[in-house]
Amino acid sequence: MEITIRRVTHEDKAEWMRMRKGVWPEAPDEYLDYDMDDVLSSDRNIVLFALDGDTPVGMIEARLREFAEGCFSTPVGYIEAWFVDERLRGKGVAGALTDAAESWAREKGCKEMASDTWLENEISIRAHAKVGYAEVERLVHFVKQL
Repeated sequence: MEITIRRVTHEDKAEWMRMRKGVWPEAPDEYLDYDMDDVLSSDRNIVLFALDGDTPVGMIEARLREFAEGCFSTPVGYIEAWFVDERLRGKGVAGALTDAAESWAREKGCKEMASDTWLENEISIRAHAKVGYAEVERLVHFVKQL
């Protein structure tokens, strides 16, 4: 298997949506679809596919943020979403995707790259560690209706 990386285009939206549903399976389609065109048209975002031949097998969404927890520079490259088809997990696809997103962030002037995941998502926590990300803090978010 030889993995190649390429930028996602508007023509890839159906496959990208499939992968977004893999990241957030409980989210309604309308929520997952609402910002796709904006993400693709902004130079502060990048969406990349990992391809096995011509078949997309993973994706990463990254963005430039002004701030991220544990970071000391600005802008910060930020992994917003990351997905690899289950049958190819543990085979280097995630590393290829994160390397490509990090290269993009460096080209945009970033000195740091950050990400997040849910506290209970042990698979994602291990995957982040495997590609070199260090945990910097854990948060609990609160809301009060007014």
